[in-house]
Amino acid sequence: MSKQESAKILLTGGAGYIGSHTARLLAQHGHTVVIYDNLSTGHRFLADGLEFIQGDLRDRATLGHALQGMDAVLHFAAHAYVEESVRDPRKYFENNVSAGLTLLSAVVEAQVPHFVFSSSCAVYGLPGEIPIPEKAPRLPINPYGASKLAFEHALEAYGRAYGLRFAILRYFNAAGADESGEIGELHEPETHLIPRALEVASGLRREFEIYGSEYPTADGTCVRDYIHVNDLAEAHRLALNYLRGSEDSLTVNLGTGLGNSILEVLSAVEEVTGQVIRRRVCPPRAGDPAVLIADSRRARELLGWRSCRSLHQIVASAWNWIQSRNYAALHKDA
Repeated sequence: MSKQESAKILLTGGAGYIGSHTARLLAQHGHTVVIYDNLSTGHRFLADGLEFIQGDLRDRATLGHALQGMDAVLHFAAHAYVEESVRDPRKYFENNVSAGLTLLSAVVEAQVPHFVFSSSCAVYGLPGEIPIPEKAPRLPINPYGASKLAFEHALEAYGRAYGLRFAILRYFNAAGADESGEIGELHEPETHLIPRALEVASGLRREFEIYGSEYPTADGTCVRDYIHVNDLAEAHRLALNYLRGSEDSLTVNLGTGLGNSILEVLSAVEEVTGQVIRRRVCPPRAGDPAVLIADSRRARELLGWRSCRSLHQIVASAWNWIQSRNYAALHKDA
């Protein structure tokens, strides 16, 4: 790797799920990676082997010191539970927006030239077209999505005013785990579909709740675009390369372009684990779109990126993680 290709990168929230997978990939490609995390939801062991700074985004002194000499920031630190954001919007706007603005100002002051932001398809709200293109109206329907959109607006304004070059990466449904089985998804509470289903398969959860079975889809359950976490990590690496080799910023969706219903995912879980997933149908949750599928053609065109792993591979890697790392004990301590 040439000197031009290597970079010193600060990952905020790098001890979390997607951040830890991205950190590993960047280090494997020769970049110098520094993790910055307050461990409010992250886990120290997910950053093992990498330089680690325990700090909060609102701590300007610690943050300013951490940013010195950095070539780029990858910003993963955020609260990310939709239902919680409805119950406690203050928590989301204070952390995802207010603390994020502190970070942005510190980045400009430290003259860090490149910024990659972990955004979400939640900025689209209830989409008017499927697959969803980047030009779709941004009309979030919950405080989580609104907080992500607010930061997107701030980042766009900072780009225009201060010349900060940025990449906005709008994720669809991140899932799976590193194939090594050494790191993976670990949330408390766990709200994501695939790990919840796998907890049923492993005996850690009694049953799987299906929220709504009468949506206008082929089998009546919601359809989502599930993308492997390591495919997302690769997109971050390519986005950083793009920023370092271009004068432009960019915004792209990250998804497979394919959708799987809840029942299709449960079928894949049963196939991988050999266990029958006990399930219970519950009332639908307010504001849940029937279908969310990404149009990721722009990411292919600008970054040369595409998702590589199938739903079966996503489920198999997550099952390997749960089995190989004594997931029950780790989850209990989370």
